[in-house]
Amino acid sequence: MPAHRQPGTLVTDHRVQVPLDHAQPDGEHIEVFAREVAAAGKDSGQLPWLLFLQGGPGNRGPRPLGRDGWVDRALDDYRVLLVDQRGTGLSTPANRQTLPARGDAAAQAAYLSQFRADSIVRDCEVLRRRLLGDDKPWSVLGQSFGGFCAVSYLSFAPEALSEVLITGGLPGLRTTPEDVYRAAYPRIQRKNVAHYTRYPDDVEAVRDITRLLRDSPTRLPGGGVLTPRAFQALGLMLGSSNGSHTLHYLVEDAFVTGPAGRVLSDSFLFEVQGHLSFAASPLYAVLHEATYGQTSVSARGTGWAAETVRGEFPAFDADAALDGAGPVLFTGESIHPWMFETDPSLAPLREAAELLAQREQWPDLYDPDRLAHNQVPVAAAVYHDDMYVDTADSLETARAIRGLRTWVTDEYEHDGLRVSGGRVLDRLVRLVRGEL
Repeated sequence: MPAHRQPGTLVTDHRVQVPLDHAQPDGEHIEVFAREVAAAGKDSGQLPWLLFLQGGPGNRGPRPLGRDGWVDRALDDYRVLLVDQRGTGLSTPANRQTLPARGDAAAQAAYLSQFRADSIVRDCEVLRRRLLGDDKPWSVLGQSFGGFCAVSYLSFAPEALSEVLITGGLPGLRTTPEDVYRAAYPRIQRKNVAHYTRYPDDVEAVRDITRLLRDSPTRLPGGGVLTPRAFQALGLMLGSSNGSHTLHYLVEDAFVTGPAGRVLSDSFLFEVQGHLSFAASPLYAVLHEATYGQTSVSARGTGWAAETVRGEFPAFDADAALDGAGPVLFTGESIHPWMFETDPSLAPLREAAELLAQREQWPDLYDPDRLAHNQVPVAAAVYHDDMYVDTADSLETARAIRGLRTWVTDEYEHDGLRVSGGRVLDRLVRLVRGEL
């Protein structure tokens, strides 16, 4: 177990072998990596464990820099385990470079079907038994998709949990993929209205950029293609605390004037590429809609639900906006099949992604009956009008999990855990302990 020191912390690496398919424990195994962070000078052996489940899907665990952010608050009471969920970070990777070794698109899709929350929870159980033993439970903190995983954990292995903390991640237990996006597009539209109210000059600037891209799609430095639809996808950032401001600064830097007139600047295209490329987290795109798949809820699978539902919201039609006088609306957390044509990191996975979209047999991720009889203390932060997770779904789920306590707030956006300097985590800890 390699260990090293950072300011105020001792960091130890852990690796475990887990079955690719936990229903076949004697079959193929993959590796899962986790990083333990403990406060320097404390006897970490006496502290309870806090497992952190990252948002996503497909994002690696945080890379700590000493006692910073929410980790600083957590280290007052816990030793923290930061997991690279299967397929990400230092765990056995799954991306355009590794997946061809699995075989054709059908083989790749079958492999990736094992990378959802149910498998992640069972991986965590292997880690828990390795680090704590069979009978000792641990605490779990789930952010966004990590909260979805935490609810799966409560459904499948509540005996392993001493307490659960969730931020921006209470999923709809019986919500279809189409329902997710029918609720999402109006929230995204409200975030657009707020952005343009804050930065009214962006209305014309965004129209100018979109018009240029409609006439001439532009190659990004990394080889991707910037089309109007891809440009609209920058709205993903509107659900974070500083996203609207970041988007404004990006838009205001869009043009330079050269011999041929106004063109999109290199700096703009470079920054756009950083926001749009899925090179660092391809599983986010490949598995995003699969995180909502449950056969008992929607027997027909996911089927590119965001793309299907988008047609019900004509306000997001860029061509119609340009033909009129209104603003071009950005989209949000939605994955579309055209992304597998414009992003070089996704293009080799297009056929596998299509097969996953067509897949009809997705095991259920939640057990409503078991949740209704829950005995584990649970506290959840629900962010009012969260762009990424529907507040109504979250509150319905909160009512469905016995004993769950909620904190509903509009003080923070979806990234409240990260930007609050430990305040969100502190409130959840006090809430789950009954101190509030």
